[in-house]
Amino acid sequence: MPSAADRLEFGPPRDSGSVRAFGLALLAHLLLMGALTWGINWKRTDKAASFEAEIWSSVPEAAAPKLIEAPSTPPPPPARPAPVVTAPPAPKVDIALEQEKKRKLLQQQKEEAENQRQAKLKAELQAKKEKELKDQKAKEELAKRKAAEDAKKAEAKKQDAKEDEKQKQAEAAAKKQRDDNIRRMMGQAGATGGATATGTATASKGPSASYGGKVRAKVVPNIVFTDDITGNPTAEVEVRTTLDGTVLSQRLVKSSGNKAWDDAVIKAIIRTGTMPRDVDGRVPTPMILEFRPKD
Repeated sequence: MPSAADRLEFGPPRDSGSVRAFGLALLAHLLLMGALTWGINWKRTDKAASFEAEIWSSVPEAAAPKLIEAPSTPPPPPARPAPVVTAPPAPKVDIALEQEKKRKLLQQQKEEAENQRQAKLKAELQAKKEKELKDQKAKEELAKRKAAEDAKKAEAKKQDAKEDEKQKQAEAAAKKQRDDNIRRMMGQAGATGGATATGTATASKGPSASYGGKVRAKVVPNIVFTDDITGNPTAEVEVRTTLDGTVLSQRLVKSSGNKAWDDAVIKAIIRTGTMPRDVDGRVPTPMILEFRPKD
């Protein structure tokens, strides 16, 4: 068994400065306490009083461990501004490709817009043509319908005119027959011809040479004609009268070629109403009268 001397030999060396360190620590505490006390009672300190103290100890005490100063922590390095991270410039090739893509996209959009505009314009033109064609067909159909109606009306009017003409002719024929019968009966009543005579006159002789002048003198003042006419055309009119000279009918047997002159002569005979008697007191009937505008 090891002895006490062996244990001391292998033990840690005795610290010879522990007493001094303990004394310094105690002194520091006392000074601190004195400073605190003086700071509280410095105004009430009695200058006449004085204190003296001596601290000692007969009991050996172990020294406090040696104060080991902690290594000083170096100050942090000054803050440096955060570096600005910038993206590396895009390669020129990528920029050119992007620009080319944008240009192609813009060109495609323009082409699509132009195609849409052309399609819209084409549709509008087509619709306009169809409308014009429809309107044209409607106009043609309306014109055809109107032409058919006009033709139908004209045909109806033509038929009416034919019917009127036929009726007038029938009436004229009936009137002529009636007049002929009347004249025949009146002529036979005062006839001077023989038993074998086939005429209808009361006597077998014509008008005198001066009778035409008498008729002209009575009819011409009733002619109303102011138109200019070329030449001196002749209008021949057949006039039938009663025994006393009353005009029964007048008929244009030969036109002068100027309708206005023909109409003026017919109207003048109607206005005259009666023909003059001849030198023998009779009125020849029927008779053909000739009229010229410049006679």
